[in-house]
Amino acid sequence: MKNIITQFSRLFVGILFIISGLIKLNDPIGFSYKLDEYFSEPVFNMPFFIPFTLAIALFLVILEVVLGVLLLIGYKSKNTIWSLLLLVVLFTFLTFYSAYFNVVKDCGCFGDALHLTPWQSFSKDIILLFFILILFFNKKLIKPLFSNSIQNTITYLSIGLCAFMGYWVINHLPLKDFRPYKVGTNIRTSMEIPENAAKSQVEMVFIYKVNGVDKEFTEKDLMSLPEGATFVDRIDKVIVQGYVPPIHDFKLELEGQDNTQIILSKDKVLLIVAYNLEKSNTEVLKNNVKLYEKALSKGYYVAMLTGSSKEVISSVKMKYRIPFDILFCDATTLKTIERANPSFVLLNYGTIKQKVHYNDIDDLKL
Repeated sequence: MKNIITQFSRLFVGILFIISGLIKLNDPIGFSYKLDEYFSEPVFNMPFFIPFTLAIALFLVILEVVLGVLLLIGYKSKNTIWSLLLLVVLFTFLTFYSAYFNVVKDCGCFGDALHLTPWQSFSKDIILLFFILILFFNKKLIKPLFSNSIQNTITYLSIGLCAFMGYWVINHLPLKDFRPYKVGTNIRTSMEIPENAAKSQVEMVFIYKVNGVDKEFTEKDLMSLPEGATFVDRIDKVIVQGYVPPIHDFKLELEGQDNTQIILSKDKVLLIVAYNLEKSNTEVLKNNVKLYEKALSKGYYVAMLTGSSKEVISSVKMKYRIPFDILFCDATTLKTIERANPSFVLLNYGTIKQKVHYNDIDDLKL
């Protein structure tokens, strides 16, 4: 019985690590954005790690896949299980911290393929920790499946294939797009809320400074505020989350005017998505005029979307002599649409027809 439980744990942990790692390896840039949240000020306040989040993300997801493979084939089981234990303890700490302090809404454990709440993520890690502890206390039952030469070949091959996959998706596109802006999606339809959809329950919370300390009060408490309390702010706290449409933050502004519906109503639209113009590929920006002229000759409306400030927009427009509109859109939304900076998106009446990385601009089907 002990051996059966151990071998089941081996399969369960190994397969789960491989699946979880491959989903994140499919989109390591997206996982790096999640690490940015952990390293930012509201959470651990470690901004010195932020420039290295993509490298850290790649290392972690490759390690996750490779450890899953090593466990399944029984390669150096003692070291493999120790590594798995340390990794899952780290993940358990992060998910508990996120859930308890409500600082990161989604740990990104399964990328955009499966969104878990913070407490669901923590529960998943507790279950995983349980099975890894079974392996830890029964290491002697984990036997290698192949000879040393075959084991080594599988190990190096898995590392090499993972590294190549990471390189490919960073320089092109994810092999599988799990995001709400995938090709074939109609943005307008995905923004709609059904009439019978569940509505959010929101409570107004008032913040007053009492003896130098900010304290929260409900609407009922306002009639009995402490003497000397000074109003600071009012926030809406969601008690029960209602229906949230797949796309809920797509808003395009041109000089302060909302142009979202105007653009979604056009039959031929080319959007150049650059969430940060200061970090955008300069060679691509230089060639945008040629692309604009080609698209214009085929009847396309061309615009650039960015989350950069007005000052940066004006500077870039002047520097590269950009003749088309540059619209403001939330940077987080643009990162969700596409990971490359910039990338190119074709729309037809709000439906996404094609998305390409700037390295694949020749594949754009105007």
